[in-house]
Amino acid sequence: MVMSEQKYTMYVSVTNQQVLIDPHASPWEYKVEVSKEAYPVFERLFAQMDRLEFRNFLRSHLPYIPYHYDRDNHDIDRRMMKVYALIHEYTDDESKRFIEKLPFFR
Repeated sequence: MVMSEQKYTMYVSVTNQQVLIDPHASPWEYKVEVSKEAYPVFERLFAQMDRLEFRNFLRSHLPYIPYHYDRDNHDIDRRMMKVYALIHEYTDDESKRFIEKLPFFR
């Protein structure tokens, strides 16, 4: 007998880098239905992005490192793409169509 995997509804704000259980707690952009195992992945990616952005802030005070050569920026971009890929996997069709139109998703 195969038991169906329980899904959890959560609300993701890419703008604010938040994962919410309550849709009224803060503004959000995407509603996703995820498994218990997938839930912390969003939080980890946002936490990693937050640390990288702080390192970018510190680096921004060193004018001899051009922005486009900064590895941390590329790491943030990669994590953002992973966040959108996860949202795409677990969201509704309308949100999927929107994400598929983003330039980095192709």
